[in-house]
Amino acid sequence: MKCEVRSAKCERLATAGCGVSAGRGRHDRQGMMLLECLVYIGLLFVLLNLAFMVFYRCRDFSIGLRRNADDVLRALNVGERWRQDVRSATGPIRIQSTPTEQLLHIPKTQGEVLYRFGDNELRRRVQAGGPWTVLLPQVKSSRMQSDVRTHVTSWRWELELSQSRKNARVRPLFTFQAVPMNVSAP
Repeated sequence: MKCEVRSAKCERLATAGCGVSAGRGRHDRQGMMLLECLVYIGLLFVLLNLAFMVFYRCRDFSIGLRRNADDVLRALNVGERWRQDVRSATGPIRIQSTPTEQLLHIPKTQGEVLYRFGDNELRRRVQAGGPWTVLLPQVKSSRMQSDVRTHVTSWRWELELSQSRKNARVRPLFTFQAVPMNVSAP
């Protein structure tokens, strides 16, 4: 009797369109679950791959942002040092230019401070014959010039750093301006 009930139940399922055969209903369902599990594992690998790609791309952008922030901070510190040197000048500041480099002579009470731009580096020397200190490596351009006004001569320094990325959205340009305090007006 059990056999008849079971076969009648299987016939009802077969006519309802469940796709379960009379003899292997339980085993087909387990096979379907294994196939679904493999599909889910494949989807998991695809999603993890995309997540890792996004993570590493964000990490690279974060490292680039940190490098740019460090370059900006270094340029601002050097610019403030230059402004301090110009403000404390005791005599007339002069520029010496050659085709390959530019020298800025700032007289002070203890000697002369020199700023030199050449070979894509900005260097500073405090005493005559002293060592040159590299202030900024990877400088694309640097131009220091006097700006003569009616009652005062100010000095302007335009600085452009080299870009580490080729398709950067913002060019690293800086302009610093300072007025010597102890120098007479023109």
